[in-house]
Formats: sequence, structure tokens, C-alpha cells
Amino acid sequence: MALLPFASSSSSSSSSKRWKYDVFLSFRGEDTRKKFTDHLYTSLKQKGISTFRDDEKLKQGTSIASELLKAIEESRFAIVILSRDYASSKWCLIELTKIVECMEKTGLVVLPVFHYVDTSDMRNHKGTFGEAFAKHEESFKDNIENVQMWKATLIKVANLVGWDLKDRYESL
Repeated sequence: MALLPFASSSSSSSSSKRWKYDVFLSFRGEDTRKKFTDHLYTSLKQKGISTFRDDEKLKQGTSIASELLKAIEESRFAIVILSRDYASSKWCLIELTKIVECMEKTGLVVLPVFHYVDTSDMRNHKGTFGEAFAKHEESFKDNIENVQMWKATLIKVANLVGWDLKDRYESL
């Protein structure tokens, strides 16, 4: 992963007053935690890159939502691992919305990893993404604005240049 823009950064960059973390990892745990995300996290740590991952950095007794959102604000980069069921998680969509908000307001650099998903399905809310949003619309009938915001956010991220694992590793 030497192509990552922070790969040459040292731990001194994370000691900057503005950034507590070099990288915030956003992922659907059930999809990628034990395989791809664990390997990525280990590689980043070995390179001395300060990385926030929810299961290691959250202190017991703290509010998960506020700690996650604060960690996003305190990160210089966000790696978003967009997997098959990413959009089925309300928490992933809340994180993603905060990530895009910080991208637009504070310059957070968003690096999407398309983990065996079709960006067209993301943009058009088809396949598992469409199924997830149909369930969210049912669950959030009284607050449909959030679902519409999540859909718009997902489109923004699907339109970013990122790493497409499906195309990259299918020929191996």
C-alpha cells in the first residue's frame, strides 16, 4: 500500500495539534473485520500510521456515537471500506455522513475501498444497497430525511476515486 498518501508520514504527523489520528477506518465489521480490515489495520500500524479502529480505540463506558464522530473529526484521512452490506448498518451510514461532512468542511481526505461491490449499485441504490435502503425507509418512516441524506452521501463516496478490489484481484 505504498501508494497511500500518508505512507511516508511518521508518527510525528499524528502529534500535530489538529490531527489525533492519521487514519480513521470505516467498515462493516461483519463483512470485513476479521479479514481485509484486520490486515489493513496491522499494516498501517506497522508503518507507524496512527489509525482509529472502533474496537481498539473506544474506552468502555463512553458513548460510541460521540466517540466515533469525534475520532472522524480528529483524523486526517478516512479509509472507507465499502462492502456488500455496508449500507445495511445505520452506524456505518452515520459515520459515512460525518466523513463526507468533514471532507467538505475541513478537508478530510476520503479514500474509498470498494470491497467487491459495484459502484453503479451504490450510485443507483441497487442490489444489497437498494435492499438496505428499503429497510431503512421502513424503519425510519418518521425521519425519512436521514435516509435521503444517507443515499446522497453514498452517491458522493461512490463517485470518488478509490481502490476497486473486485477489478484488481479478479484476474489473480
